[in-house]
Amino acid sequence: MTEDRVYLAVALDVPLPGLFDYWHDVPVMPGVRVRVVFGRRVMVGLVWAVRTSPVVAIDRVRAIEAVLDDLPPLAQDWLRLVDFAARYYHRPLGEVALPALPPSLRKPAAYTGARAAGGPVCRADRRPGAVDRTPLPAVTPPPPLTPGQQQALLPLQALLDRGRGVALLHGVTGSGKTELYLHLARQVLAQGRQVLLLVPEINLTPQLEQVVRTRLDLGPGGLAMLHSRLADGERLRAWLRVVRGQAGLLLGTRLALMTPMPRLGLIVVDEEHDPSYKQQDGLRYSARDLAVWRGHDLGIPVVLGSATPSLESWRQAQRGEYQLVSLPQRAQAQSLPTIRLVDTRRAQLEQGFTPQLLQALDQRLECGDQSLVFLNRRGYAPVLRCASCGWVSQCRQCTAHTVLHRTTGRRAVLQCHHCGDARPVPRACPDCGDQDLQPMGRGTQRVEEFLGERYPQARIVRIDADATRRKGSAQALFAQVHDGQADILVGTQMVSKGHDFARLGLVGVLNADAMLFAQDFRAPERLFAQLMQVAGRAGRRMDGAEVLVQTDYPEQSVYQALLRHDYQRFAQAALEERQLLSLPPFSHQALLTAQATHLADALGFLQVVLDLARTLPTSAGVRLYDAVPLRVVRVARVERAQLLIESDHRRPLHALLQALLPQLDGLPASRPVRWGVEIDPQEI
Repeated sequence: MTEDRVYLAVALDVPLPGLFDYWHDVPVMPGVRVRVVFGRRVMVGLVWAVRTSPVVAIDRVRAIEAVLDDLPPLAQDWLRLVDFAARYYHRPLGEVALPALPPSLRKPAAYTGARAAGGPVCRADRRPGAVDRTPLPAVTPPPPLTPGQQQALLPLQALLDRGRGVALLHGVTGSGKTELYLHLARQVLAQGRQVLLLVPEINLTPQLEQVVRTRLDLGPGGLAMLHSRLADGERLRAWLRVVRGQAGLLLGTRLALMTPMPRLGLIVVDEEHDPSYKQQDGLRYSARDLAVWRGHDLGIPVVLGSATPSLESWRQAQRGEYQLVSLPQRAQAQSLPTIRLVDTRRAQLEQGFTPQLLQALDQRLECGDQSLVFLNRRGYAPVLRCASCGWVSQCRQCTAHTVLHRTTGRRAVLQCHHCGDARPVPRACPDCGDQDLQPMGRGTQRVEEFLGERYPQARIVRIDADATRRKGSAQALFAQVHDGQADILVGTQMVSKGHDFARLGLVGVLNADAMLFAQDFRAPERLFAQLMQVAGRAGRRMDGAEVLVQTDYPEQSVYQALLRHDYQRFAQAALEERQLLSLPPFSHQALLTAQATHLADALGFLQVVLDLARTLPTSAGVRLYDAVPLRVVRVARVERAQLLIESDHRRPLHALLQALLPQLDGLPASRPVRWGVEIDPQEI
């Protein structure tokens, strides 16, 4: 009988707004997973609320198939976090909540057994330990803090004692920010609470894991790690240890931010400026920004650390919203490396190297120091070209050039870095038949080849996305460098942050100017951060280190601030320019994108959206720009366009989106168009 039914509002991972009504014969707590039928699909959903009556007609409400009570209900603070993220990023609750769970908990087919009241349930992982039994390293006492670290610890300690607030820890590379993180974590763990430590990239976790294990007495299972390269079972076991409170410290990338933690007492976001904290597909959230919100919601301290803080965080500190804590000196006795700008306008280059850089490499090899050649471009060459007719290698599916890659044991291939399409290098030019096809420019593979020919006795290690595809390969390559089994390291942005190379005496930067005049207004900020970070890898355990940056534009303000290791000078100039142009952080943005088979359809759809937005009362105080194609218009045979929406204040921007977005699926279109919205876009 319908009067005995309990109606449940269930969140499902489907691209539809709102919650979905189901019924059950007994109440079910919010935060419990359930198995339901949606259309013709069997899915796992999350109970969000109990209703006295359904929103839809009673005869359309289906029964819950099973209550999955293998886990306690997910905590209320986690539900609040998901609810805020869904509202702020304008996504359905289910598209936020369900992807935040380990894949094993979202599979509807893995159910066995029965419950008297709820039917079949999922056996997630009932092993009470489910921990790594690898012998733990001995815990060593922490080194004494330097005077600079002791001074910086005072406001951080006050923040911890107060139990809330955000600190921006601005410390030069090698200043010992990690030591302060561990000092705070040790106190929080001693109180029986948990610590969340976020890093921007997976490759930083092994090194930091080792430091954490040797400095903090966590015991078996006390440290959990979460990142996207874990197998489903590994991720589930780590997640369960955290959720059950067995793991005191969670170390992970941005996805770790969405993990329920019952006793969370401290959040640390290392390298907080890094673009990797912004998810670029699905829910396009900023883990850093959500970390700040989560800390505020729970009333716990949040520490953001960086040698090159994001301009958004820096302005918050300047306004007094964040407490600024400075570490201006390195923790070791060594000084910051000397930075030199090498003017390439009149230089005779040899495979992209100036005589000055080659001479510096010669000297470092003679004295046994390690060198790093930094080039943020993987592959052998950015493009293959025919000198006879001008043909250049082009992707068959994208408006982008294909990159020449040399692969072990196979012919060279042309690969698109946008859609992944790859094909063999043609034996002759497809247009004119000339067999003399030449690579243009250089990537890390070509640099590695040149250095191997010039220095045949040197041990050269290349670290980029191609060399680290297999599980554990990045860790093995970095171990080679740390163990002194490499003389020259060739790398991309993967090597530019977080790594502590003891014997690195020289950093040479190739092709830095590529980012200098990019269309994105954030390009100078990213270039400065990247160069400061990679420069900071040098001289961490030795004196006399140097950094050589090859450039055609040595007079540019980015390079002049870099020469002096002067972040504050760069930040002040950049913020003044942003304020003059009403750009973030002095404004707030949303980006609507449309995808269609033909560009005209995507642009036409966005034009209709623009016309509609202008008629809405909530458009007051909001700037609406014309729809334009993306810089790379076509990816995987899909054409793309964008519409920028901007406001000086968040409230009117979100008010417009709240009124506008629900109407978009009902707009007329001659052909199918997919659309999406990104809040606080990082690339325009």
